[in-house]
Amino acid sequence: MAEAAYKARLHAQYDEVIKAKMVEEFGYKNVMEIPRIDKIVLNMGVGESTQDSKKAQIAADDLTMIAGQKAVVTRARNSIATFKVRENMPLGAKVTLRKTRMYEFLDRLVTIALPRVRDFRGLNPKSFDGRGNYAMGIKEHIVFPEINYDKVDQIWGMDVIVCTTAKTDDEARALLRHFNFPFRK
Repeated sequence: MAEAAYKARLHAQYDEVIKAKMVEEFGYKNVMEIPRIDKIVLNMGVGESTQDSKKAQIAADDLTMIAGQKAVVTRARNSIATFKVRENMPLGAKVTLRKTRMYEFLDRLVTIALPRVRDFRGLNPKSFDGRGNYAMGIKEHIVFPEINYDKVDQIWGMDVIVCTTAKTDDEARALLRHFNFPFRK
């Protein structure tokens, strides 16, 4: 007898509660119309890697610990002399999360990491791109519990982009609010 597939807590909540709330709020006729979170992209730009190329790899290792999935070192596409950047030089790290890992990261972001941010007053409700995707920045990557504060020699910021299948910003905002995103009033 096969075991039931593991489902993250927020994924189960989406299937059981959030879908029904979204249908009630927007009156969708088809189940496929209900917006869902498609993917989460984490990005860390490391400007100091122009002097020391190992910094981008250190950032990728930290991002791997945060995401629970191997991060990719991003490289410069072309040279820019004013920034002392040469082609193919490592500049940062990124990782794309989908399915179970995405829901687990979202859970840790909303319940653990955001409350640990210093002087946190809520997320900007206007940071949508017009097509239902939400972007936010975190100034310190050490707010995640996976990062050991004593072993960190440098603190970097990171971008978190939440891509949804919502058609409008209002639908996406409602979806993320149901996922307990702490938007400012």
